[in-house]
Amino acid sequence: MTKTALVTGGTRGIGLGIALGFQNEGFQVIATGVGTEEVKAAQKRHPDLSCRALDVTCSDQIEATMDNLENLDVLINCAGTILRDGKEHTVEGFEQALDVNLHGTMRMCYAAKELLTESQGCVINTASMLSFFGSGFVPGYSASKGGVVQFTKSLAIAWATDQIRVNAIAPGWIETALTQPLYEDPERSKAITDRTPLARWGVPEDVAGPALFLASRQAQFVTGIVLPVDGGYSIT
Repeated sequence: MTKTALVTGGTRGIGLGIALGFQNEGFQVIATGVGTEEVKAAQKRHPDLSCRALDVTCSDQIEATMDNLENLDVLINCAGTILRDGKEHTVEGFEQALDVNLHGTMRMCYAAKELLTESQGCVINTASMLSFFGSGFVPGYSASKGGVVQFTKSLAIAWATDQIRVNAIAPGWIETALTQPLYEDPERSKAITDRTPLARWGVPEDVAGPALFLASRQAQFVTGIVLPVDGGYSIT
């Protein structure tokens, strides 16, 4: 029987790389994006991928999305935001980062609980290397991703009796629209690659394999972990 995976934030960046990776492995994939134009663009580029609009800060939209699913085996929470230029040093910016990255992940998990219980499925959340390091530039993003780590561990304990595994991936420096200002800056990019043992930026496809592992039978005794996908950046 074909398994179903729902990937929030799956119409661009890391989420899209994961969505396409799961599709290539035979999953029925629903990829969601926050904007209609973004969703249309992704659908045009990838006509075989089912793309839908979903704002993870809107409970009504989440409920409608779940109502349209007959079954669900894997929930992958990739929807996220980061606010630069000091915006996260304001109350409004800090709260926005938390509402999307942490609260959005929480809303999706609880909305999917019933379907995941039926399938004894799994959740894969998206943390970050900034879950561990923090950042003076984006404190809201860092705090939200630190929260994702503890939420993942807590939910793994709470849902173990339902045989739902809950894990997280922690991507490092991946080439996406969110990081474009950094990898296109020669000085900043060199500083990053010089510290990364594998000496390069990652690409979204690099994150798909680890996510597939966490969703596979090979990981059926793995829950509550946070798997870095960063080329070794976090160990240097």
